[in-house]
Amino acid sequence: MRIHRVPSPPRMARFHIPPPALPSPQLRGRGWRSWRGPRTWAGVDRRPPPVRRGRSRPATAATTSAGAQPGTHTEPLGSSADPGPYPRSSPCAMDWQPDEQGLQQVLQLLKDSQSPNTATQRIVQDKLKQLNQFPDFNNYLIFVLTRLKSEDEPTRSLSGLILKNNVKAHYQSFPPPVADFIKQECLNNIGDASSLIRATIGILITTIASKGELQMWPELLPQLCNLLNSEDYNTCEGAFGALQKICEDSSELLDSDALNRPLNIMIPKFLQFFKHCSPKIRSHAIACVNQFIMDRAQALMDNIDTFIEHLFALAVDDDPEVRKNVCRALVMLLEVRIDRLIPHMHSIIQYMLQRTQDHDENVALEACEFWLTLAEQPICKEVLASHLVQLIPILVNGMKYSEIDIILLKGDVEEDEAVPDSEQDIKPRFHKSRTVTLPHEAERPDGSEDAEDDDDDDALSDWNLRKCSAAALDVLANVFREELLPHLLPLLKGLLFHPEWVVKESGILVLGAIAEGCMQGMVPYLPELIPHLIQCLSDKKALVRSIACWTLSRYAHWVVSQPPDMHLKPLMTELLKRILDGNKRVQEAACSAFATLEEEACTELVPYLSYILDTLVFAFGKYQHKNLLILYDAIGTLADSVGHHLNQPEYIQKLMPPLIQKWNELKDEDKDLFPLLECLSSVATALQSGFLPYCEPVYQRCVTLVQKTLAQAMMYTQHPEQYEAPDKDFMIVALDLLSGLAEGLGGHVEQLVARSNIMTLLFQCMQDSMPEVRQSSFALLGDLTKACFIHVKPCIAEFMPILGTNLNPEFISVCNNATWAIGEICMQMGAEMQPYVQMVLNNLVEIINRPNTPKTLLENTAITIGRLGYVCPQEVAPMLQQFIRPWCTSLRNIRDNEEKDSAFRGICMMIGVNPGGVVQDFIFFCDAVASWVSPKDDLRDMFYKILHGFKDQVGEENWQQFSEQFPPLLKERLAAFYGV
Repeated sequence: MRIHRVPSPPRMARFHIPPPALPSPQLRGRGWRSWRGPRTWAGVDRRPPPVRRGRSRPATAATTSAGAQPGTHTEPLGSSADPGPYPRSSPCAMDWQPDEQGLQQVLQLLKDSQSPNTATQRIVQDKLKQLNQFPDFNNYLIFVLTRLKSEDEPTRSLSGLILKNNVKAHYQSFPPPVADFIKQECLNNIGDASSLIRATIGILITTIASKGELQMWPELLPQLCNLLNSEDYNTCEGAFGALQKICEDSSELLDSDALNRPLNIMIPKFLQFFKHCSPKIRSHAIACVNQFIMDRAQALMDNIDTFIEHLFALAVDDDPEVRKNVCRALVMLLEVRIDRLIPHMHSIIQYMLQRTQDHDENVALEACEFWLTLAEQPICKEVLASHLVQLIPILVNGMKYSEIDIILLKGDVEEDEAVPDSEQDIKPRFHKSRTVTLPHEAERPDGSEDAEDDDDDDALSDWNLRKCSAAALDVLANVFREELLPHLLPLLKGLLFHPEWVVKESGILVLGAIAEGCMQGMVPYLPELIPHLIQCLSDKKALVRSIACWTLSRYAHWVVSQPPDMHLKPLMTELLKRILDGNKRVQEAACSAFATLEEEACTELVPYLSYILDTLVFAFGKYQHKNLLILYDAIGTLADSVGHHLNQPEYIQKLMPPLIQKWNELKDEDKDLFPLLECLSSVATALQSGFLPYCEPVYQRCVTLVQKTLAQAMMYTQHPEQYEAPDKDFMIVALDLLSGLAEGLGGHVEQLVARSNIMTLLFQCMQDSMPEVRQSSFALLGDLTKACFIHVKPCIAEFMPILGTNLNPEFISVCNNATWAIGEICMQMGAEMQPYVQMVLNNLVEIINRPNTPKTLLENTAITIGRLGYVCPQEVAPMLQQFIRPWCTSLRNIRDNEEKDSAFRGICMMIGVNPGGVVQDFIFFCDAVASWVSPKDDLRDMFYKILHGFKDQVGEENWQQFSEQFPPLLKERLAAFYGV
């Protein structure tokens, strides 16, 4: 019986390609929030990491250099060991003064570092590394930043940013006088006349504070809070800027006993400034307090009513930054202190309706978040129902591309397929290792470690009003379902057939956004709408074609449920044309939508395989870098969806040459190997023996990748200063492809394993510190156990203790795969498993009894316990009473298959050894037996004997009373199948 592995999360969600338009079609299966960094569909971690204005600058040689680790030198600048002719100066005194010649050279270095010339940049880098050997170089840097007011602001600021990098890299090595001088200069100059310099000093202060220095710099917070009272605006604003950054970076520490809870003083202080005459100060004050909402800081909770009252007073502030921070605060309060907002909810909703239409898009975006958050609250339906008539048109209106969007997306460029992708088009992506699931599993494994957060600033900057409005409509459609349609359908009609392409495009997006929540209500309209959307795939505007691809993918499930000739065939034909579109964005959207269609249609696609493969293979020669990665996914998904139907000579002849050509072109260190290896893993599993001609070089390269990564990891562990840490994703994808080969080739893989050292490598991988490496190792171990146990058996004594220690549900997928591998080993070892039962049994019993254990892990655990009992009933049966109930409830819902068969045989044998262990929970056993549709004859006999044995033992009368508790269907099935 083949075990399907469901890679988790869905492949394209892992490419981290920056989303171009909304929706980003390659992020299929993840939903809108993939565009906004940490916000996942589950609604975890709703606030994005703070984006600090003025804190980041374009990288130059200077700003990116942290310098070499300082050596043992203690000579000041100008010493004999120094690369430049700097005269000596003393770094110790607080009245430190630079040497004029040294200062001029530092200034020249700062000027050079702003040069665009690469050679100059390289010289600057080398010079910086040398200068970082001398602690008082940092004195020069702070001097330029704070005191050299004759210099231009960019140079002074750059000096501060280089110093910030030095603090980050090796502050612990600064001599105390240097550190004290820097701290003193920062506090003395926080009120510099230049806002850029104030911001730079604020960054420097918070970087020092984040190096564990808040405890070591006790005067910092009192002094900054004191400076807030300054008559001088610049000083007050500079101190507030620094405090805001400290609040962002150290919010937990500020509310801890380690610092004596300074928040108790800070929060009331901040609240006083909500009424300040300067909008900048008001904005800082709200932003500071906002940092403590999500953590429910006690000092804020004690002042919550004052805070809310002050927020309401600022609701109509003239300053957009203030309004934005007010909206942000209300959104977070909705999540953590909804009890305080409920009395004012009607007014808040009215306010947010206005702000979602604010002329400042940043304010509108922050307000739009409110609807996303409200949709997750139990009171949503009750408080929002009467406002839908106002809200829906506002959200729909927000879903139109703005003029800026169209310019950024090059919306007027129709054909760009020949333009090479730029580097920033392709963000790094991370492979997720295989998770072993049972064959009936259609859904993705549920494990917290599988949730993926793309939390980077790029993802956040891609989050805009259009996307947020669409996401809000999506979640509200899931709350209100069909009740949303009366507000939407009249609008939709006007949008979908509008002569202006921007309006029509937004209508198609609306239709896609409501697909999940309003599906039932939309069904009557789909026979008319789907052909219209298919027609839109040929629109002359690329952005209309790409959104039509995405929206159609959202209705793929319905399309596939209809007779194939009605919608599937025309949709597939048009999508395949769009895969070869002249516009890269359309190619991407079509390829991704087609992969979704593949997942839904599965073997329905078999009659069209030749045509599909012709198109996908043709795309190889047409696609630029980024879309090539998405093409790999479409091919891998096709292989997963049609399985062994792909194993036809003509299909293999079409598909394999371009894949192998790409495989040969890529170097071992090329990250493009990840998606290609994943794709080949699916193809190898599907082609089975058809992959044999290609397996040897593929197998060897995978083993080499594992070996190289392990060697690099060992060198890094032993000499971290000389070697870089390896990218273990190379090893993970290689292990997964080896799994695919073992699963696809079965016994044919034996010779390859015999000629390699894979078992030795596997032993190391199974002990790796990285959970994903262990996860993939255990999947491969299970597959090799099934395919060529002859090579696994000699290692069992070494492997079993490792498997036992990985039965830790803290790492769901690792634990899941280890459990599955143990079950497979049981079936091969038979009674020889006896010495290892105690190593694993207690952990397995503990897992099956844990509350909230994911379904996949429960099922695999139940099967493995059953298999252990099948091969070693005497050892496992004494514990029967401790697991029989959860065991029965875990396996009652899975369909008949070999795993279930072996597990139930095991349970029957254990009941034979320890019948008393099942007595208390016998009704659960009856229910589990009844879940079988057609057990094999000898298994049916085992059930029959146990049921009748129990009935005979308790007597007819007691059995009657007992069976009265059965639900009618269970009673019927047991009577019909087993005569009880």
